[in-house]
Amino acid sequence: MSAVLTLLRRELKLAARAGGGGGMAVAFFLIAVSIVPLGLGPDLNLLGRIAPGFLWVALLLSALLTLDRLFQADQEDGSLDLLMLAPLSLEVTVFIKALAHWLTTGLPLILAAPFLGLMLNLPENSILPLVVAMLVGSPALSLLGAVGAALTVAIRRGGLLISLLVLPLYVPTLIFGVSAVSNVLISSPGSSGQASLLLLGAVSLVALVVGPLGGAAALRANLR
Repeated sequence: MSAVLTLLRRELKLAARAGGGGGMAVAFFLIAVSIVPLGLGPDLNLLGRIAPGFLWVALLLSALLTLDRLFQADQEDGSLDLLMLAPLSLEVTVFIKALAHWLTTGLPLILAAPFLGLMLNLPENSILPLVVAMLVGSPALSLLGAVGAALTVAIRRGGLLISLLVLPLYVPTLIFGVSAVSNVLISSPGSSGQASLLLLGAVSLVALVVGPLGGAAALRANLR
């Protein structure tokens, strides 16, 4: 447990020192939301209807911005070789890195989402379902993103390739995340929203298994 906490503290400190991680993602989130009214016009009803879907898409794209730093910096300075030789299993290491990514990128985006939702005229009764859905579903973005980052660890500037690999894996999270909020927005029965939220949780649980295992296997294949 001490080794796990030490590695987590290391990742959080590196993210804070490097800068541009969570801050860059939130800035992109803000800019993306700000330009939507410019493209669609001042129709508040239209903005309110598309707000859940667009906020989820913006969250997904913002999270993609920082995936390439999960393993690339450690690969360049040799730290990744030491991590692979550490007492911790490689699967645990991948999980800790994905957790640190979510804490430094996903969580700030979730905290910013309610305020940006109000900018898009998202009804107040949809704010809480939006935050809950993002809290449940966003960990899958970091966990599945770790697989793409591990697959491209040996490729310099593989950010675009990571996006191509990871975006198809994000589709279930996007679908169920938007559905969990939209059902409240269109006054669907509460059970429908709960079903979408449960399916979203199931996707995150699957990612909790697939992410560390797939990421560790990809690192071993690329770095042996």
